[in-house]
Amino acid sequence: MARKAGFNSRLDDAARAGWLYYVAGRTQDDIAAAMNISRQSAQRLVSLAVSEKLVKVRIDHPIAVCLELAEAVKEKYGLKQVEIVPTDPGSEAATTGIAEAGAEELERWLKRPEPLTLAMGTGRTLRAVIDQLPPMECPQHKIVSLTGNISPDGSAAYFNVIFSMADAVKAPHFPMPLPVIVSSRQERDLLHRQPLVAPTIALGRTADAAFVGIGEMTMAGPLVEDGFLSNGEMQALLDAGATGEICGWIFDGHGKLLDNPVNERVASLTIPDRSTATVIGMARGKRKHAAIRAAILGGHINGLITDEQAAHFLLTE
Repeated sequence: MARKAGFNSRLDDAARAGWLYYVAGRTQDDIAAAMNISRQSAQRLVSLAVSEKLVKVRIDHPIAVCLELAEAVKEKYGLKQVEIVPTDPGSEAATTGIAEAGAEELERWLKRPEPLTLAMGTGRTLRAVIDQLPPMECPQHKIVSLTGNISPDGSAAYFNVIFSMADAVKAPHFPMPLPVIVSSRQERDLLHRQPLVAPTIALGRTADAAFVGIGEMTMAGPLVEDGFLSNGEMQALLDAGATGEICGWIFDGHGKLLDNPVNERVASLTIPDRSTATVIGMARGKRKHAAIRAAILGGHINGLITDEQAAHFLLTE
């Protein structure tokens, strides 16, 4: 217990040093003097604040090339809004850049004074977005999950964001107590009529904005990795032209939802109507390029947050 208390005390000092350095703009010499410690100790505390994720840094100076790419993608595909972040060439699978940009956009919606319904998808990118959110008080809004929060084995789905978002954002949250994909269309229809589920579905249809991840369809894709589809089911979908998915809804390279038994078993809410809602898709990485393009072509999203590499792909296709 003493060791834990000592570590917590050190985190307190790290938070103080991090605030002085990044918010107050004080030098490490200033911090050392203010905290009555050596400069080396001040440097270590600032580093600890970053490593323990007590400090989240945002750069508010857009890079000109990213702005130009965003405008070009927006114009070519008729999208409502587009944000392009720099590509990290050494990190194909990371959410770096996308998560920060997504958090900033979500925060802008949450800060609106008028009551809104915001719908949330699932996935690693969205989970990283929620991790970047500051604590917020938003009792005027309603947050609804587009997807189920139960894994195939009955455990909580790790990448469903509704509960982690509830820790940061004080607002009414409405989860979906279902798996993403169930055993049959009949089971899905029965579950959707349940008193705990039907109001959430109705609420989701009124969403003013939605934030969704765009998943790729591969044998190593999230629907297989998370246990919702077997290898055989995924192979059959790939043979049928499956290219991407949003909230479990699977579409081909042109964005058309597949006429396939798996889509009949998807228990997620339908994606909110893009004529009345802003639906922002978030994804990066070469393995997702085709899925991003298909999601746009199919009209599943009307907003996009991605990176330079994906933007170049979209503009040359």
